[in-house]
Amino acid sequence: MAQESLDNPTINWRWPAALILFLLAIGGLLSGVSLSERPDVIHSGFLTKAYYSLGLFVVGGLDIGTPTGGSALGRLALWLAYFGAPALTASAVFEAVLTLISPNRWQLKHLRDHVVIVGAGGLTTSYLRVLRKQSPDVSVVVVNDGVEFVREQELRETFNVNVITGDITHDFLLKALRLDKAIRVVLLGEDDFQSYEAASKILRQFPHLGSKIVLHCHRLRFMRAMQETNVAKQTINFNLYNLAAAGLVRDHLIGHFRKTQDRDVVVIAGFGRFGQTVLEELQTHARDEIATVGVIDIDADRRVLVVDEQRQISENYRREVFQGDIAHPEVWQNLAASIDLSVGEPTVIIGTGRADENLRSALWLKREYPNTMVFARTNDKSELALEIGAEHDIKCFSIKQLIEDNIPASWLNQQ
Repeated sequence: MAQESLDNPTINWRWPAALILFLLAIGGLLSGVSLSERPDVIHSGFLTKAYYSLGLFVVGGLDIGTPTGGSALGRLALWLAYFGAPALTASAVFEAVLTLISPNRWQLKHLRDHVVIVGAGGLTTSYLRVLRKQSPDVSVVVVNDGVEFVREQELRETFNVNVITGDITHDFLLKALRLDKAIRVVLLGEDDFQSYEAASKILRQFPHLGSKIVLHCHRLRFMRAMQETNVAKQTINFNLYNLAAAGLVRDHLIGHFRKTQDRDVVVIAGFGRFGQTVLEELQTHARDEIATVGVIDIDADRRVLVVDEQRQISENYRREVFQGDIAHPEVWQNLAASIDLSVGEPTVIIGTGRADENLRSALWLKREYPNTMVFARTNDKSELALEIGAEHDIKCFSIKQLIEDNIPASWLNQQ
């Protein structure tokens, strides 16, 4: 499959070629070359010469005759346009017909040493952004059940990928994707069961892909329930919040804990999938550094029970659970009655899915407890949050940036 520019993979080479051919044609006519069937063109104005030059892309020189007279260089330029313009038009028409007749077959026919990505959401964008930095020329196919036209064009033109509409669990599509020639399969779809179903089918048909299948699971409970199955053991399973939380703990929290003399106090405000995985990473990598963990969430009691049900690591710290919205002052009053944030250098991670409330709470906390190290989450990268964070000594982070910074190189290379 021919590799084209990342900026505009479908049209970028034809427009410059068309412009060059047009300039050759009009340049030849302006230099004094005439036409055997239109000898008066030599005396015509610029617009007439431009009109005849554009006509070469439609009918060639069939109705205007051949170049005659003028300089040899001018005739050469015009002859090049005579042959090049209709050939360029024919190539565009030919490609359009092939795509119209069977777009998927035409796109997939020559795939080899390629990456197949299932899913067209934000996680796919993050993976492609990192992949293209390391492997700008590797062939990539994105498969999804349905992709909006604008989103399809965005993926094609930004990352130079083929976008295929189809169900990855169908045998016909699995064969059409030429997975026997693929170097990696990355399952990033929204349906967790479908992802494991696809992985299972791929392993049966192409067992050599095993460790080259990367599978994202949205639901942590489902991923943990599946971890002892053969399909999970043979593939690489991950959750995007696990990836982000691991990066946050490793790159930002461990060093802080080691600098403080006493065991630390950590407050996790927002105990959804991200908050739960932060606590899991803390228990795995910093359990001896922590004295107290405070958990705040609107559904804290149930979510803590779920974590306790699945956790295999015993805790050696005090845990305080506060149920309520982080926007409600009473929640923070209850926390202050049990955990004194004014002592030492406690860490507060505000990680709900509401970026505005995270930032507002972070500003309030930093004003009330300037000794705290406050982290505030946004989902996408935010220049506003980073600017405000720098002004008020708040460490703002985005889930998307943490994911992109922590995608393992082994998920990208071609080995």
